[in-house]
Amino acid sequence: MTKAEIIQNIALLKKEKNAIILAHYYQESDIQDIADFVGDSLALAQWAAKTTADIIVLCGVHFMGETAKILSPEKRVFIPDLMAGCSLAESCPADEFEKFVHDHPGHTVISYVNTTAAVKALTDIVVTSTNAKQVVESLPADEKIIFGPDKNLGDYINKLTGRNMLLWDGVCHVHAQFSLEKIMDLKKEHPEALLLAHPECPKYLLEMADHVGSTSSILKFATLSDKKQFIVATEAGILHQMQKENPEKEFIPAPPEDSTCACNECFYMKMNTLEKLYLSLKNETPEIFIEERIRLKAVKPIERMLEISARHGL
Repeated sequence: MTKAEIIQNIALLKKEKNAIILAHYYQESDIQDIADFVGDSLALAQWAAKTTADIIVLCGVHFMGETAKILSPEKRVFIPDLMAGCSLAESCPADEFEKFVHDHPGHTVISYVNTTAAVKALTDIVVTSTNAKQVVESLPADEKIIFGPDKNLGDYINKLTGRNMLLWDGVCHVHAQFSLEKIMDLKKEHPEALLLAHPECPKYLLEMADHVGSTSSILKFATLSDKKQFIVATEAGILHQMQKENPEKEFIPAPPEDSTCACNECFYMKMNTLEKLYLSLKNETPEIFIEERIRLKAVKPIERMLEISARHGL
């Protein structure tokens, strides 16, 4: 089939099966363009919680599909490629994290959304990069907190809030491998360009950034700014939406250490393709399943996150 035919068939299947397609900003541009909604992890969770569709196809990585299923157990949730994982989630095995929590009693456990359902089940509050600061600040100043798994985000939130959270030692392979030297070279080539960075980036990069924020925050900042050039230090998929909303501006992907690449992409995110999306809808597979005992524990910290986000207008 041609790309046009695949897109047409996806539209027909969506109507026939009362399905909705949710896509993360890091997906390939073709998927973003046909999705019913494109957003960051918080927005995808909010949409999953409120949709009336019978079927959700989550174009992202495995933990995002799990989050949708946790919030909508009565719905069928699929992801185009079941092997689309997450290096950050994989850096935090549930059994090891459970021991870490057990070894540090008396702490409130805050987990980044980039975790498995099993880790969320060990958590008091789930956060995203959009709402992590507000969630931490909603707790008493003397609250003892464990934050995992992203140590860069946790360190950044500690700096913003003046807290001293105990951090799990995990990182995102995409955000951890930006080349400082190459970014400095880009700054010299484009002296007027602002550097926009995701808080999963290392501290040295965040300290030199003109704006630090989630994918949705980076997109909003670039749209509202009167500047015309931006160096973007996050997964390159976001550039598609940035360019669509700001055709008159230039967005330059920050390069990784690998000298053969001009941009930094998540291998897992790019495992999803338009054809796999079509086959997922057609064959109703691969489907996300979560043990109900785990789901019931995991839904509570997500609901708490959504409540705090709503309170802060996020």
